[in-house]
Amino acid sequence: MNKTHRLPAFLGQSPGISPIAAFSDNYIWLVSNGSQALVIDPGQALPVLQVLKQQQLTLGAILLTHHHQDHVGGVAELVEQTGAKVWGPAGEVLPVCDTPMVEGDTFEDAALQLKLRVLDVPGHTAGHIAYAGTFGTVPVLFCGDTLFAAGCGRLFEGTAAQMDASLAKLAALPKDSRVYCAHEYTLSNMRWASTVEPDNLALQHWQAHANEQRRLDQPTIPSSIELELACNPFLRARQPSVAQAATTWAQRELTSPVEVFAALREWKNNFR
Repeated sequence: MNKTHRLPAFLGQSPGISPIAAFSDNYIWLVSNGSQALVIDPGQALPVLQVLKQQQLTLGAILLTHHHQDHVGGVAELVEQTGAKVWGPAGEVLPVCDTPMVEGDTFEDAALQLKLRVLDVPGHTAGHIAYAGTFGTVPVLFCGDTLFAAGCGRLFEGTAAQMDASLAKLAALPKDSRVYCAHEYTLSNMRWASTVEPDNLALQHWQAHANEQRRLDQPTIPSSIELELACNPFLRARQPSVAQAATTWAQRELTSPVEVFAALREWKNNFR
């Protein structure tokens, strides 16, 4: 295979960042150095407390991306049990938030070698934020429910134009950024994406890999910005093949990329 047709690489788990399973399909992300820890979007406290005890970790910080209960439900108990401080979106009502964050703000934890900047990414909720930066030398993105592997969040409070713009911010990040989303929706998203682009070889390759991961009961996350750009219809609304598929599904002319995006979101909402 020549370089022009190189398929994106798959990324395994990065040492120091691990998923804590919650509910039926949530991931709470744990960043640790063997003694200290941080968690992102703890919808439940108990699984976090169990991991902290098992690994003898001290929880110092909690980062939140948005206000939905499956992302913040465990925050109050974790603060009560550990004394951890909480950072979260300034534009949303949260159970606890010591430091409200907006785009341009930064979060750094020298002990964890974590340097993040905040991006405003409205769409799924009105005040949703994401955290992009580095873990050691590794580019990382913690995006909550804005970007999923081969998908994106539903538009509960925002518009298609907002979500399209938010995803464009994420798409502009370094291509080797590891994408840590908050749900194991990958196989379902890929079944739909394969309907949109049945001839996408990169997607076929990734789908086979993801199916094997799930067969082994392994997370399909993290993905990467490179993988998403090659396979995720929501990041490919400006590709002629995706626009044509959306037009065919909508059975009407779509005159802008935002209209294509809106049609894709509606299509995914109704896909079974």
